[in-house]
Amino acid sequence: MANAANDEKVGGILGWVERTGNKLPDPVVIFLFLGLILIGISVACAGFGLTAQHPTQIGADGNPAIVSSQSLLSGENIARFWVEMTTTFSHFHPLGYVLVVMLGAGVAERSGLFGAAMRAALGNAPKVILTPMVALIAMIANHAADAAYVVMIPLAGIMFHAVGRHPVAGIAAAFAGVSGGFSANILPGQLDVLLFGITEVAVEGSQLDPNWTMNVAGNWWFILVLTFIYLPVIWFVTDKIIEPRLANTPFSNGISEAETVEDPSTQLSVDEKKGLGRAGLALLAVVTVWLIMTFGPGTPLIDEAACPVALEAEGQCAAVQRLSPFFKSLVGGFMVLFLGAGWAYGAAVGTVKNHKDLVAMMSEGMKDMGYYLVLAFAAAHFVALFKWSNLGLIFAIHGAAGIEASGLPLPIAMGLIVMLSATLNLFVGSASAKWALLAPVLVPMLMLLGVSPEGATAIYRVGDGATNIITPLMVYFPLVLIFAQRWNKDFGLGSLTAMMIPYSIWMLITGLLLVVAWVFLGVDLGPGAPIAYSLPN
Repeated sequence: MANAANDEKVGGILGWVERTGNKLPDPVVIFLFLGLILIGISVACAGFGLTAQHPTQIGADGNPAIVSSQSLLSGENIARFWVEMTTTFSHFHPLGYVLVVMLGAGVAERSGLFGAAMRAALGNAPKVILTPMVALIAMIANHAADAAYVVMIPLAGIMFHAVGRHPVAGIAAAFAGVSGGFSANILPGQLDVLLFGITEVAVEGSQLDPNWTMNVAGNWWFILVLTFIYLPVIWFVTDKIIEPRLANTPFSNGISEAETVEDPSTQLSVDEKKGLGRAGLALLAVVTVWLIMTFGPGTPLIDEAACPVALEAEGQCAAVQRLSPFFKSLVGGFMVLFLGAGWAYGAAVGTVKNHKDLVAMMSEGMKDMGYYLVLAFAAAHFVALFKWSNLGLIFAIHGAAGIEASGLPLPIAMGLIVMLSATLNLFVGSASAKWALLAPVLVPMLMLLGVSPEGATAIYRVGDGATNIITPLMVYFPLVLIFAQRWNKDFGLGSLTAMMIPYSIWMLITGLLLVVAWVFLGVDLGPGAPIAYSLPN
């Protein structure tokens, strides 16, 4: 809709963020610029002889091994860059993990499963608990990626309007859940696969712990608790702050000249209900198969030799090491789960008529990953340059020593990291791009301070989600604005950002408090994923 509301300027800090962010290049180009800067820094550090004592490795003289900075313009590193270019890209762990999961998720989305599941979950929500139901389903809908924005957010507006409440308040609650609660969920999903793939690269690059195993479920308990921390926050902000402010704001019947996306209906057809039932059976079947492979005859997903009971009793290994194959299998497990459920649903409603339709949906899912492939290429080489220069580990060692020397309490240091990721999120929207920038230093630094790689990942994701909903640079921001303008044609960019600020503030505060409490209590972040960490002897 071409009106003045679309061109509304935002003042203050958000206006500055918008103007500054719009001047920034694409994240792919940012990686290129930072790579060039890193090359220059590596030359300078190598020239000055910057070093650090390795915390675990011993040199030939019996003293701690010395980690020396390496110039990325040395003949060896120049040759490595060009000779290993294909290997650097193809062996970038997040790339394979994400592509495998998206093979299944593409089918689940294009068959209509995700959209139907959201509509079914919200369709019969009682008025008294409509807000928390919207918030909870919106956070769960994170797994549906694009479908969560296209279906869940306008559907929430329709539901609020249907029970006599302000529809823009429903849009706000759903936007807060889908985007502000981006890192909260009841189950791990694609985001966990993506972030832990980058964490794994950071751990490998640090050479601090060759035995650490990537565990996709390493933040499961944390994101589950975060979901139910954010739930009352969104409920309170929506009902006590946002909706009262909208009380004197009139709204239309939801029809506008800018109608570009058809409103989703809350009514399910007979075929859709049957499809959801079959999808549920497919989900149970996949879970059952994985349980059989884990606990059944032969236990192929359990490595009994990894930690014999005798060694475990002596404290020489942890029982969780036996579960390493299971943790690694979850990437393939998610792919099969999404694929099976999407296929079952599609076959019932007619969106999947034969195997050709199935393959076509998988192919379309891969097409959507085109930009990610380009971003992964840039990120893979940036992370590799960090590793070859040794600067990631050196900065981590000196950073950890500086924090210890300053006497700064660990929870405060972790809170500062949350704020760093929240601030960076205002300018760089991609979760994977930001984590690829930060992980090479933050992950080993926190390992040296006694925080596990799973803990570092959890800390980062709290800040990454909370400010999604207040930056105009967020890719879905214009779409949410259009949804709001259907009910109020004068609703502009400033209106949307101002409406979402209370959510962002309270989600950031409660997320920070959860991080501090988790460190204090020292409970596991997920199955086999403690927050406390000790370097191997």
